[in-house]
Amino acid sequence: MRLLDFFVCEATVDDLKATEKTEVVREMVAALVSAGRIPKRQLKAVVEAVMERERLGSTGIGHGVAIPHTKRAAVKGITGCLGRSKQGVNFAAIDGEPVYLVFLLISPPDEPGSHLKALEQISIVLRDQNFSRFMRRAADREELVSLLREADETLLGN
Repeated sequence: MRLLDFFVCEATVDDLKATEKTEVVREMVAALVSAGRIPKRQLKAVVEAVMERERLGSTGIGHGVAIPHTKRAAVKGITGCLGRSKQGVNFAAIDGEPVYLVFLLISPPDEPGSHLKALEQISIVLRDQNFSRFMRRAADREELVSLLREADETLLGN
């Protein structure tokens, strides 16, 4: 599985406007709605499902990264997007630091294996500290997508 198998390039948000966790999630889900991956009528329910998962424990994994995720029947196949905050967001990350990169993942409830595999793929690329640094410094959406594509090439090489 590659990142671009489930990340929706046109839903990449290269400069998140939101400054709080719930609003970040809403902005990113709205990007997936705009890209046609989530029905508009499901926006609120998907945001609520992601935030319900956040209440179980923050998905802010540290080093400026969060991976909010949930399972919802509103999606046809695993889907996700990337959001970047230039100012940083308090995501209650485990290291207490602001989050700059948000990898949102939404999967159908009947695909738990794919959900876990996607989380694993994200985790693998995030082990490379240069990847996160380059993502934070990317000039625009196109460069962010290009970095995801490069990460996929590296994954395929492993």
